Amino acid sequence: MAEVNTVARPYTKAAFEYAMDKGNLDQWSATLSLAAAAANDEKVASVLSNPALTNTQKADVMVSICEDADEAGKNFLKLLAGNKRLALLPEISAQFNKLKANQEKSLDIEVTTAFELLDEQQEKLAQALKTKLGRDVKLTSQIDKAILGGVVVRTDDLVIDGSVRARLAKLAEAMNS
Repeated sequence: MAEVNTVARPYTKAAFEYAMDKGNLDQWSATLSLAAAAANDEKVASVLSNPALTNTQKADVMVSICEDADEAGKNFLKLLAGNKRLALLPEISAQFNKLKANQEKSLDIEVTTAFELLDEQQEKLAQALKTKLGRDVKLTSQIDKAILGGVVVRTDDLVIDGSVRARLAKLAEAMNS
């Protein structure tokens, strides 16, 4: 069986290109995020996996959940149901939001520190990352005392590990070789 992201990619691409042409990326992003959250919900997932329901009935469930979607969004959900691909909604939503962020030249960045950052420090870090990466950044902070100090910055395929723990590990490795 093909990987979920491989199967989801053409649906994502079609939805993204349509949303770009119509200029409503935000609305499509919201619709797909809502549909993905619904598909991940235990009760909705049990309804969608019920073999007694037709694809049309499953589509109607998703359309009723995403009632604010435009007609094309509702048709997209019906298409997914018709092709038995409603389970792909979380992956389609994730891929769509990555494409949207790339189009808007923005990045979601996860910052891990040993201690909570002050607002001023977060702003300074965000500005430095914006300059370095050439994109708008949205920081999400988390605290992990195990890194001892410093900061670890993560986004899709980039990791900048400036933690004390990493520096100590490099020092230990150098001393052991």
